Amino acid sequence: MDVAVGIVAQRNNERAQDLAATLAETLECEGEHEQTAVSVVVDELTGEVIDVPAVPVASMATRDLVVSIGGDGTLLFVAREVGSTPILGVNLGEVGFLNAVAPDDARAVATDLVTTLRETGSLEGCERFRLEATSDDDWTLEPALNEIVVHGPRRGHGGGATIEVRIDGDCYAESHADGVLVATSAGSTAYNLSEGGPLVHPATNALVVTQMAATDSMPPLVVDPETELTISVSGTDTAYVISDGRNRRRLEPPATVTVSLAAEPVRLVGPRGNFVASLDKLDS
Repeated sequence: MDVAVGIVAQRNNERAQDLAATLAETLECEGEHEQTAVSVVVDELTGEVIDVPAVPVASMATRDLVVSIGGDGTLLFVAREVGSTPILGVNLGEVGFLNAVAPDDARAVATDLVTTLRETGSLEGCERFRLEATSDDDWTLEPALNEIVVHGPRRGHGGGATIEVRIDGDCYAESHADGVLVATSAGSTAYNLSEGGPLVHPATNALVVTQMAATDSMPPLVVDPETELTISVSGTDTAYVISDGRNRRRLEPPATVTVSLAAEPVRLVGPRGNFVASLDKLDS
């Protein structure tokens, strides 16, 4: 079968752009060698600096494989745009919990994946569930791979709000707080960790609920992803819901947000990183 690949390089990163050009050339040459068409496109910003056809990242959702080159932030962006399309993460960052492939290995790994697609028509990988936040005003925020945050008008002194967290209808915590964070297991090493939440192995099927600078705090709570989880905000004129630190919606308290599983998980393909070994890099 013919294979369609998309490549997204970290914004304004010359090393990522050079690797994108190398991968595109390698995969297209591999297709010619095997007498199979391998169509490669890159994101629009990368297409401005390398000689490869460029398309919007969202249109890569119809491709067989998307390669993300950069840090975890780049992969989070790609995941938002392409949904359940298989993603190979190439790590140019420091830790790379989501991106497991080193740049020196990228050509071999990508070539192997294209060969598998050509021979079998599909790729095996691991699924990482995502979260959705739905308000009582009937809008739903873009899915989050790492976390959903509900917070008051601003962080720090004089900010915050009264925030109540209910688990399956029962009140778990109610306090004046900067906010409340709901993290996936894959996102436990991100914002959750900086707020004092626990590390959770990414293969664990769990969510973590962590209060942020609460005056009457409860310990972080690990719950099943199917848990009915609602967060209510009052005591302030303005509050916000944020998905993966990027997509944001304004609330007009009193307001209630429901956090639940998104319909489509993210599919990560290629070698998996060593989670425990990667934790050493958190101190660097």
